Amino acid sequence: MTINWGVIGAGGIAYRRTIPEGIMKAKNARLTAVMDISAERAKAVGEQFGAAWYTDAGELLKRQDVDAVYVATPVAHHYDAVLAAARQGKHVLCEKPLALSLDQVDKMMAVCAEHGVKLGAGYMMRFHGAHRLLHKMLQEGELGQPVLARAQLTCWYPPIPGAWRQDPALGGGGALMDMGTHCLDLLEMLFGPIESVMADISVLTHDYAVDDSSLVLVHFANGAKGIVDNNFNIPDMAALNILEVYGTKGSVVCSGTIGQGAGGTVTARLEQADKGYDARQQRQSQMTTLSYQEINTYQAEVESFGESIENNKEPEISAALGRRNLQVVLACYEAARTGRRVSVPTN
Repeated sequence: MTINWGVIGAGGIAYRRTIPEGIMKAKNARLTAVMDISAERAKAVGEQFGAAWYTDAGELLKRQDVDAVYVATPVAHHYDAVLAAARQGKHVLCEKPLALSLDQVDKMMAVCAEHGVKLGAGYMMRFHGAHRLLHKMLQEGELGQPVLARAQLTCWYPPIPGAWRQDPALGGGGALMDMGTHCLDLLEMLFGPIESVMADISVLTHDYAVDDSSLVLVHFANGAKGIVDNNFNIPDMAALNILEVYGTKGSVVCSGTIGQGAGGTVTARLEQADKGYDARQQRQSQMTTLSYQEINTYQAEVESFGESIENNKEPEISAALGRRNLQVVLACYEAARTGRRVSVPTN
């Protein structure tokens, strides 16, 4: 079954990644139409990829040959776009975060359910081959009891006139809302539900109204701890974009895997036997570089969502996961505002 896709918001991540690497390469997808408020951009993208183009989302959604839409507008516009698409009977894959508030997400989920359409969230980093390998290792107990995890995603993002991610009314927040959302999602994928958070979130370097520096300490329901650090003020060449996991039997470090690409390196330091306590605390271990299947995360995201439509099943990266992630992110901002640990419901 081929899913005919429309795109609402044809610039940014849609143009750079999701259209060329996702929809155009997916085995079960066809790009039918694109929409952007910029006529110049909509026309250019449509012509480049052989799709009809619009400046009015309503006109795109009227098309009977559009089965699903990918929403990649500024976050503040996700709510209206998702509701409009659902009411026209279109399945929706929505970029992260799903919305600015939990109430908005709840309404989005309710309307999609009412009209019998799927709603998925754009956490494509769950499909990365290294992250899937690490999840498998944890599930099989190769690292022992989970103890500590750290996820970092950072970049240099100076003030840019008109940049919606730098406007809290449009993006909802800065480095944490934009990049930390992926990191927190990965940590819950690996270690399970987060029970509480503490956070230090601030504007350190840039002259805009959203956070350019964010540090979050998480406490998982299983007792393990986690660290998430996100910045808009560290040069790209200096960013490690790293995922580290430590357990009672060893550690795994995924370097350069948190991001938009399929690559990176995975190294493991695992104990071969119980050596007991060594008062000398000698750091002697054998580091192993692990191989994994490189997966185009955008292609996997589109194909997986298409399969959920074809097989009438819940999307693998569901709206419920997107809602959960926003719940954790908002708790982090509350923790930063109050200077207190904030509990996050785990049921």
